[in-house]
Amino acid sequence: MNDIEKLLKRGVDEVIVKEHLAAALQSGKKLRVKFGIDPTAPDIHLGHTVPLRKLRQFQDAGHKIVLIIGDFTAMIGDPSGKNEARKPLTEKEVKTNLKSYLKQAGKVLNVKKAEVHYNSQWLSKKNLLLELLGKESIQRVQERDDFQRRIKEGREVTVLETVYPLLQGYDSVAIKADLEIGGTDQKFNLLMGRRLQRSYGLSEQDVMTLSLLEGTDGVKKMSKSVGNYIGLDEKSNEMFGKIMAIPDTLIDKYYTLLTDAERTIANPREAKLELGKIIVGMYHGAKAGEQAKDEFVRVFSKHEKPSEIPAKKISATNIIDVLVEAGAVISKGEARRLIEQGGVKVNDQKVSDLAMSVVTGSVVQIGKRTFFRVEKK
Repeated sequence: MNDIEKLLKRGVDEVIVKEHLAAALQSGKKLRVKFGIDPTAPDIHLGHTVPLRKLRQFQDAGHKIVLIIGDFTAMIGDPSGKNEARKPLTEKEVKTNLKSYLKQAGKVLNVKKAEVHYNSQWLSKKNLLLELLGKESIQRVQERDDFQRRIKEGREVTVLETVYPLLQGYDSVAIKADLEIGGTDQKFNLLMGRRLQRSYGLSEQDVMTLSLLEGTDGVKKMSKSVGNYIGLDEKSNEMFGKIMAIPDTLIDKYYTLLTDAERTIANPREAKLELGKIIVGMYHGAKAGEQAKDEFVRVFSKHEKPSEIPAKKISATNIIDVLVEAGAVISKGEARRLIEQGGVKVNDQKVSDLAMSVVTGSVVQIGKRTFFRVEKK
């Protein structure tokens, strides 16, 4: 796959208009490639890296990446793909999240070489909203799949939410974007950018939608709120373990969307071991990738303990209280359920007695991946 093919195809669901974008790339024109970020959370997971990796490909090809920080739009909330209105953020929350987001995004993009704008620069201008409201019809806005679904289910769609696509679309007008990138769930908003550019007498941006990444459950889009995410800042062994937990049906997609490598191993388990090594290596260093792979094999294939077991200072002695105090569970009820299901071991022995006492120096294991050593507080 040559460089232009890679830009147009790898991880890409749809390009509008593909022939136009291909011609622009072949001409050698340096494009302004737009990507909007509403910093709704401080942490980035592997799902977020899919568009960031595509932006990096354009950046490496010499194009100008334009990051739009949605400090204004984040205070409204993007309804894309949502079954209900998203909670708007405060200005303070946006700034806190943004600082962490850009730091983590720097593991994928060269943020220093990107052009960065805050959309409050233009969206907070007096009378702009009234101007935009006259550019589009209610019928057009109501065409959105997520709005239609909620209306049929009797759920409310706020007027504020219907304004969001117009604001995101105007970002493309403000920075004169040649191309905008986003997930397939962003298609309506991306096309709105084309419509508004046309209404303002500008050349219409091309649009590139990227495949969405399912999380570790193999069903829903990766999301922290769903709990199926793999965080970029997670420890290498934890990241590796989660990658090994993905369904076999997702292996090829993870290779395509999250790496530059091709799958060359047919055996699913061996393919995931290699995938985990590659991804951990990308964010923690090649050595860490190798070590995480070796550790996983040692613990889960050879059934040995981890090479490093964290110590927890515990004042309690009862096994239920120990699990809660260690932060391994959120409640005594959860601790009881885990024990009753056979998911807790102390010094390699499965716990069956809810009243069991745990002595200092004992190694507690919860499930397959969580270990800690009890120390006296």
